[in-house]
Amino acid sequence: MTASTDRFGLSAAMTTPFRSDGAVDLAKLGDHARWCLENGCSSVTVFGTTGEGASIATSARGRILEALAAAGVEGRDVVFCMAASAVEEALDQGRLAHDFGCRSLLLTPPFYFKGVSDEGLFSWFSQVLEALGPAARGVILYNIPSVTQVGLSIELIGRLKQAFPGIVTGVKDSSGDWDYTQRLLAAHGDLAILIGDERYLAEGVRRGGQGAISGLANVCPGTLLPLARDGNGDERINRLVDDVLRHPVIPAVKTLVAHRTGDASWLTVRAPLATLPKAGQDRLCSAFDGLFAAKTH
Repeated sequence: MTASTDRFGLSAAMTTPFRSDGAVDLAKLGDHARWCLENGCSSVTVFGTTGEGASIATSARGRILEALAAAGVEGRDVVFCMAASAVEEALDQGRLAHDFGCRSLLLTPPFYFKGVSDEGLFSWFSQVLEALGPAARGVILYNIPSVTQVGLSIELIGRLKQAFPGIVTGVKDSSGDWDYTQRLLAAHGDLAILIGDERYLAEGVRRGGQGAISGLANVCPGTLLPLARDGNGDERINRLVDDVLRHPVIPAVKTLVAHRTGDASWLTVRAPLATLPKAGQDRLCSAFDGLFAAKTH
């Protein structure tokens, strides 16, 4: 992927289906990936925040990629989120993605360590990217400080972009901080800036953003596509995000997928997360139905 010639579009931050024993339901995952791709998404992102990627071991990731291949999902359709604090583990994940031919790497900062400097982060990212070598391509830096407690400054992104030209090609901004997003777009418009908070997606695209990696694309990709592609706003999406944020986000998204599909097994999350209480599920699904007449928008 290059920011100048290939617009990113809409990627589903794909949620991961688990069986009651905690194992990944590989067949259901493949079916869901195909559904996302057939309903407006140009790619699916695996092992991200919405996919509970931090709870999926590197050894299991290879089996999941094999299941995607068996379902007819190709590497060019997949963004691979790398979540690690150890450089060696990040390298193992990056090589898996390279071997599968993934479209892009979504690279999370080393999330365990807090209060670290830009200099320390630059060193960590540099070690990973240099060691990956040819496997480092289409790298999207992942800024989600609400989860990692490690923010990526505008200056750090600039240093990494200059140190790794043609390798660092984008930023996923899930800060939810519109002021930061505007500065990011102004300073690094040559990168693919992807908006994580769907409430700011349309405006971000109108200002030069290239799309989104979106948790709600698990539920209503067809409705989100005009926002990510054309910058056309939709007040229903803003209201849906507000409704989701009244709950822990990952089980809330899974609640909506279970509601859309009629399959309650989608409610299952891995510890330490917990399924939404029934009352919360009912409120969220009722709010969704009030916004969308058809559940498969």
